[in-house]
Amino acid sequence: MSLPAQVAWWFLPFLVPLCFYVAYTDLARMRITNPTVLAIAGVFLVIGPFLYPFEAYLWQLAQLAIVLGVCMILNAAGGMGAGDAKFLAAAAPYVALGDMRLLMALFAAVLLAAYGTHRVARATALRNMAPTWDSWSTTGRKFPMGFALGPTLAIYLALAAVHGS
Repeated sequence: MSLPAQVAWWFLPFLVPLCFYVAYTDLARMRITNPTVLAIAGVFLVIGPFLYPFEAYLWQLAQLAIVLGVCMILNAAGGMGAGDAKFLAAAAPYVALGDMRLLMALFAAVLLAAYGTHRVARATALRNMAPTWDSWSTTGRKFPMGFALGPTLAIYLALAAVHGS
């Protein structure tokens, strides 16, 4: 993995709770909240300068701006939700470009698992454990993508902490 293990270890304790909160709020309310996305970006803004050389930090930060621009276009075209776009932008600085193929494969696996889990829970009595969640019925065919996006970032950082350079 291209992300240094030491960098991943520093980010993990801050981001794992935020990532799982993203999954929860998207399941419960079909929303990825602005304060959560700002907290994710804020962790990088505060801790990142201590973990990267300045030029590398700026390049990682540039990924946030680039992903935000692309995701805003996709959101305007109806290709993704605004919360998903904001989350992807806030998460972008944490990903090393050399790990992009790994991240895409990881996201595909997590997305399949999350989608299957959500659909089984929605169609069975498991939904009675959280009967007020918006993702069960009020969304029609929509899927709470934060349920896959949040865990993907958390798992990526955990893998980098163990297997990073």
